[in-house]
Amino acid sequence: MYFKNRADAGRQLAKRLQAYRTKNCVVLAVSPGGVLIGAQVAIALHADLFMLANEKVMVPGEPVALGAVSSDNTLTYNSHYTTSDLEELKAEYHGAIESERLEKLHKLHTIMGPDGEIPHSMLRRRVVILVSDGFMDSFVLDVAADFLKPIDIKKLVIAAPYASIDAVDSMHLRGDEIYCLNVVENVFGTDHYFDDNTLPDVPDLHKIMRNTPINWHID
Repeated sequence: MYFKNRADAGRQLAKRLQAYRTKNCVVLAVSPGGVLIGAQVAIALHADLFMLANEKVMVPGEPVALGAVSSDNTLTYNSHYTTSDLEELKAEYHGAIESERLEKLHKLHTIMGPDGEIPHSMLRRRVVILVSDGFMDSFVLDVAADFLKPIDIKKLVIAAPYASIDAVDSMHLRGDEIYCLNVVENVFGTDHYFDDNTLPDVPDLHKIMRNTPINWHID
């Protein structure tokens, strides 16, 4: 199944989520592409829209990210590594990891600015609908779970047009409900599944999130 663009996929997901239109919901996107998906869901459900921005933390000589830091300084380690591997890398590269973490945190704050911060009060005791343009592994789900852990949310709903088999397994573990239009066995990059892969820059991301409530009357 392919989509014209991410807005098209978002509208199709929104149809599956209509039961939440009368609920106290907030849509949390985990990528710029997810914002395009989430905007359509948020408009249909009359919900607020935010983006959980994060940056990967790398260590020397490792092709796979050690983890990712969110704008609230939550560091999530990549489950690709075993516990012993993580302990060894953290012991060997402690200074480099902290330096990389602070650099990426500063980058997030610089790029996203105060408008990009997610007030915990906006998520507390609400149904959080976590959206992406494709969950191809469990890493970003782990990042979102760590970010949400200290917040008393009412319910976590996870939605995406695509997800790998491993990601779907993680979605079931993390979410109270999941909505996935396609489960992908042979994983390609997310862009593969959309005819139009135009993504917004940061100012346009802010504009989309800021203007979403203006379009609540549009179905």
